[in-house]
Amino acid sequence: MTDRQETAEVLDLVRAAVPVIAAHGAEAEERGQVPRETVRLLDQAGVFRMAVPERFGGLGRPLAEHAEVVSEVAGACPSSGWNMTIWLTGAVMAGLYPDETQKEVFDGGSVRVSLGFAPTGRLRPVDGGYVLDGRWSYNSGCHHADWNCLASVIEHEDGSEEEVFALVPMRELSIVDDWDVSAGRGTGSATTVAEGVFVPVRRTVSYGGATVGETGERWNAGLPGREYGLVSFIMALYASMATGIARGAYQHFLERIPGRGITYTSWDDQRQHPLTQQQVAAAANRIDAGAALNGRVIALVQERTDAGGQPTDAEKAQVRGQTAFAAEMAKEAVELLYALSGASVIKRSVPFQRYHRDILGFTLHALAQVHTNLEVQGRVLLGLDPGTEIL
Repeated sequence: MTDRQETAEVLDLVRAAVPVIAAHGAEAEERGQVPRETVRLLDQAGVFRMAVPERFGGLGRPLAEHAEVVSEVAGACPSSGWNMTIWLTGAVMAGLYPDETQKEVFDGGSVRVSLGFAPTGRLRPVDGGYVLDGRWSYNSGCHHADWNCLASVIEHEDGSEEEVFALVPMRELSIVDDWDVSAGRGTGSATTVAEGVFVPVRRTVSYGGATVGETGERWNAGLPGREYGLVSFIMALYASMATGIARGAYQHFLERIPGRGITYTSWDDQRQHPLTQQQVAAAANRIDAGAALNGRVIALVQERTDAGGQPTDAEKAQVRGQTAFAAEMAKEAVELLYALSGASVIKRSVPFQRYHRDILGFTLHALAQVHTNLEVQGRVLLGLDPGTEIL
């Protein structure tokens, strides 16, 4: 079986599971985390092997194929799509650690790694490593994660400080049940807590080094075809997720509209109304345009890594701007369709309202906000520096 055939098999299994994943969407929101049945189906499909290197029993697939799977999952359940984005990025990030740590994390070939990007933990040096204490809010997918990659600050004895990512088994952390939100509730982005957790030196990498893939000696350092810039990787998956959500919402809209009239008017078939026709076309075009733009980004990122490098800083700024813009078009498409859906769309029994709330919430994430990302891109287009090191 070829690599592409393996991915096609994963996609086929994911698509076969879509009806069940979609049916569990309301339960995910009610419980505040993705149901175990959804995780089990995704695991059986092989999606948690996609970012694991082949030498550890994974599939080691390229970015475009990750994006396909994320989009399919997000179309069935937005919260599951968000968590897939995090878990796959976390697995790619685990590949930035020393060989011994990679073997530890990837043993078995299937893994889920959550991320805590805000450096809200403190590491105290001890013999052989550090003692970690801290709390990380918005820790998406932590309930079903095997490992957690947590931004933290080392307090060196000379008084200096250093930001790193500490990789910790989830069993050594506790979870606070504080995820009470109006959007993305199914992501289970609760607070995780570390209290006196020992972290070996081999399970820490430089924060700045991790974002650009420069983390010291490891078997895959500079490996062509898989050495992605972390921010570019997650932004491309984020846009794929948003597009998937919009496509899922679009299908829900089409399923609801037959037989619907426009109340208090003579229109007994909403499909016949010119405004409905125009807005549906505008929504469809926004989704397709965003997907095409993100496809260009994915091709650029893959081309650079296939050549043994990464995009330039200017190209990374472009990636941030274009992926955020693609996601914004997906959000706008959902908003257009929501406005056409009538008052009944607010019922919790109607899945569309959850897609609408979730995509509005997801696009508020600090790394996803469209105006911030367009500023980064626009600065470079105008001959200025990006204004940020998060590229």
